[in-house]
Amino acid sequence: MEEIDLKELLQMFWSKKVQIIVVVAIFAIIGGVYSLMFVTPKYQASTTLLLATNSSSNNANGDSSITTTDVTLNSKLVSTYSKLVKSDKVIRNVISNLSLNMDEDVLKNSVSVTATEDTEFIEISVKNEDPVLATKIANEMSKVFIENVKEFYKVENVHVVDAAEVPQSPYNVNHIKDVIIFAFVGAVIAVLYVLVSNMLDTTIKSEDDIEKIFKQTVLATMPLYENNDNKKRRRNNK
Repeated sequence: MEEIDLKELLQMFWSKKVQIIVVVAIFAIIGGVYSLMFVTPKYQASTTLLLATNSSSNNANGDSSITTTDVTLNSKLVSTYSKLVKSDKVIRNVISNLSLNMDEDVLKNSVSVTATEDTEFIEISVKNEDPVLATKIANEMSKVFIENVKEFYKVENVHVVDAAEVPQSPYNVNHIKDVIIFAFVGAVIAVLYVLVSNMLDTTIKSEDDIEKIFKQTVLATMPLYENNDNKKRRRNNK
C-alpha cells in the first residue's frame, strides 16, 4: 500500500475541506431534525423509600430505638422488597386504583426499582409520556407497595422519604447531544470518503506522482497553455 506522510495527508483533507464541512453540516441538520421531530419526549418521576423500624414498635426492653438486628434485617429485605414492587399484585392494584387504560406488561416495563448499595433506600421510578401521570403512578405504586408490606410481613418498616414530583423536562431528549453525535458521525463518514476516494484515484496530478510511480526523475515539465487568440476567434465565429 502506498505510504502517505502527514503533510500529504493534511493537504489532502484541506483540499477536500468544503466537502467535509458540507457532509458534517448535513448530518448535524439531520440530527437536529431527528431530535425535534422523531424523538417522543418521555418523563421520569421517582419516589424514594426507606426501610426503617417503626417508632411505635418497641423491643423487649420497651426501647423504641433501632438495633443492629433491625438494620441487618432491613438490609436483607431490600432485594425482596425490590421484587415485590413490580409484582403482579402491586401492578394490578395500581391500575385499578388509578383507573388506568394500560396493559400490565406495559406498566411493569415502565417501572424501574433501584436499591442503593449498602443502604436501606429503594427508589421507584416511572417513565411515561405524560409527566403528571408518571408522578401519579410513582406515588400510587409506593402507597400500594407499603400496604402490601404491612399485609405480608405485618410490620410497618417502609416509609416515604421523597414523594415523586412532576418532572419539568424529559429525560430522553437532548438536542445538543443529538446534533453533536450526528455531526461526529458525519465527520467520520467524510474522512473515510476522502481516504477511500484518494486510494482509488490513480490519476497523475504532478511530477511527484510520476517519480513515485515510475521511480524516475522528472527532468522538465510543460505547463498547459491555451492561446488567447484562438479563444477570441472561436467567440467571433459563434
